[in-house]
Amino acid sequence: MTKDRQDKVFISEQDAYLFGNGTHYQIYKKLGAHPSEENGEKGMFFAVWAPNAAEVHVVGTWDGWNEYDGRMTRLNDGGIWTVFLPGVGEGELYKYLIITPSGERLYKADPYAFAAELRPGNASRTTDLSGFRWTDTRWMNARDKKDPNKEPMAIYECHIGSFMKHPDGTEDGFYNYREFADRIVEYQKEMRFTHVELMGISEHPFDGSWGYQVTGYYAPTSRYGSPKDFMYLVNTLHRHNIGVILDWVPAHFCPDDFGLARFDGQCIYEDPDPRKGQHPDWGTRIFNLAKKEVSNFLIANVMYWIEEYHIDGIRVDAVASMLYLDYGKTKGNWVPNKYGGHENLEAVEFFKHLNSMVKGQYPGFITIAEESTAWPRITARPEDGGLGFSFKWNMGWMHDFCEYMKLDPVMRKGDHNGMTFAMSYNSSENYILPLSHDEVVHLKCSMVNKMPGYKVDKYANLRAGYTFMLGHEGKKLLFMGQEFGQEREWSEARELDWFLLAEGVGDNWLNIGMKKYVGELLRIYRSYPALYRVDNDWAGFEWINADDADRSIYSFFRKAPGEDRALLFVLNMTPVKREGYRVGVPSPGQYRLLLDSARSEYGGHGDTQVPERIRASRGECDRRDQYLEFDLPAYGALIFSFKL
Repeated sequence: MTKDRQDKVFISEQDAYLFGNGTHYQIYKKLGAHPSEENGEKGMFFAVWAPNAAEVHVVGTWDGWNEYDGRMTRLNDGGIWTVFLPGVGEGELYKYLIITPSGERLYKADPYAFAAELRPGNASRTTDLSGFRWTDTRWMNARDKKDPNKEPMAIYECHIGSFMKHPDGTEDGFYNYREFADRIVEYQKEMRFTHVELMGISEHPFDGSWGYQVTGYYAPTSRYGSPKDFMYLVNTLHRHNIGVILDWVPAHFCPDDFGLARFDGQCIYEDPDPRKGQHPDWGTRIFNLAKKEVSNFLIANVMYWIEEYHIDGIRVDAVASMLYLDYGKTKGNWVPNKYGGHENLEAVEFFKHLNSMVKGQYPGFITIAEESTAWPRITARPEDGGLGFSFKWNMGWMHDFCEYMKLDPVMRKGDHNGMTFAMSYNSSENYILPLSHDEVVHLKCSMVNKMPGYKVDKYANLRAGYTFMLGHEGKKLLFMGQEFGQEREWSEARELDWFLLAEGVGDNWLNIGMKKYVGELLRIYRSYPALYRVDNDWAGFEWINADDADRSIYSFFRKAPGEDRALLFVLNMTPVKREGYRVGVPSPGQYRLLLDSARSEYGGHGDTQVPERIRASRGECDRRDQYLEFDLPAYGALIFSFKL
């Protein structure tokens, strides 16, 4: 609850009407459990949507789970049940006992609960959200005045439970939200990512789902503390100028008995037809977006995270599974739309509604689609026929990049265009280039162990690959551990291999160098508007030589209208040093070396002799009238600054 709430909580006819119409964007302030006061007595107001129930009771710890003390009253034909229970305060566990017309008894967690019991328990917990002292006003005001497309965005995808573990034997080893806040801020001061994207914040019963099978959409998971602890985390990140993005999962939900599935004995959150209401591959249930109360539940959920927790963005999981009715389904096991097609028309309208409403109220808020198909206009405005997302993960770029980088250098010339192809469609959407957790699990290897060659070669390859990623148009995302060359695949059960950064141990100089190198890439990224001001147009990117397949060398430069400083990238993707290498350049004058991946401080071989400053020479090269000449290191990645 916010500070300006009324003492008495109630649901008016207007509330019920808006909820039934799918447009009550603050319904979370009415449904669920809320501190209230009636007739001078303090207690808790409970409200739940259960249209098919014969009876509903609130049961909880305040009276030993007595099944009949908390009988609720049906408010109206819309199916909302309410009760005020005097004397019930914060921290009590509770559930709804729903009795169906056939006499079936269901014990359900509250869909709108603000907190939940720590797993393996699954009850809801009464909570008062008011009273937290936010100190991020400057950040919030500045956010909504910015155009995210023209700002730097380098996202650090993070799983709190495995980022770092307590060394003192604490159960599960989890840092709570407050401890994590201090650790992540300390780390980001070194690394300079602009945003942290948090996996698995909404309550979920199984650690191994990573938070993608949700039971409590309105409850920050109790694994790491209380709702106000989570507020502290967001507030702390904002005070240090770091944005917060949440993974959000509207594509499906957990089928556990205490959750949303068959909530009141019938399928009110999912479609009763299993061809529409179930994901056969995931064993989960699909939200019935044709039902107004269901779409309202989800859209209000985004508003809740924005208004109560000051979140800066959402990354929407599995968008493709929502857009296609036949996603993951065999012939005969899905139902076409009214036109006979496989497009989910309700999902299309849902996304348009969500993005229009949220970004209309909070223009600086970002919505990101994890969408893996060629569905058009994901990031176009709804009024222009688009879905309205701010950004789309470029899964095509990710696939092509990983496939190329895994190749033996001898074979790379055969897939040279794999690294250039994404620029041919780059202007079709606003893209984020993701190297996410999905690329370092399930026997896919860590990023560094995808690379070919001996150990030192693997790190040299990855430095070159990250440099290509930095220079390519599109915002950036790395999963935690990738920035220092985590060698094992990620597991939610253990912390990152921080021991790899210990000084003077084995080959750890490669990891220390990688971390320093990525930090330097991020410093350059945030320092030069040419790298982020134009990310979806050829006005910001120009190839110098995209066709040097025989030598597996790429050269290009980044620029931005109105900026006189541009950046030249030269990348050698083989272990062959190119002496006297020439690259055509767009401007005469002096070029200043900003970064050389072959330097020993980054884990390179250290014998590079690329000058700190080079003056362009007159002469034709790469269809340009001037060129630079230097010895291009093996697996060398070079960045130069110059004046256009």
